[in-house]
Amino acid sequence: MKKQLGVIAFCGVMLVSSQFALAQAYRPGPPPPPPAPRYRGMYDQGRHEGWYKRGGYVPAQYRRGSYVVSDWRRYRLKPPPRGYQYIRSDNGDFLLAAVTTGAILSIIAASH
Repeated sequence: MKKQLGVIAFCGVMLVSSQFALAQAYRPGPPPPPPAPRYRGMYDQGRHEGWYKRGGYVPAQYRRGSYVVSDWRRYRLKPPPRGYQYIRSDNGDFLLAAVTTGAILSIIAASH
């Protein structure tokens, strides 16, 4: 009987103390950041962010690699001025942009 009373008292103390421990443990953190927008390419990103226009700046990731047009004669384009290059967007337009800064001098619409 004495042993049973001790076990019951121990369980009661644990039950009461666990409620206080649980009540103090929860602290809401900052809300999670919103998901990053998903774009289908340069044209979508540029329209959304507002840089796909004359005077805008092409981001660095589009100023190299497969976006750069080195065979401008094939597309019947004029030679780019010194310090400029043609960049092909995902919708077929050609952007004449500065090599170093990405400033867009002109946009030549694709002929579909």
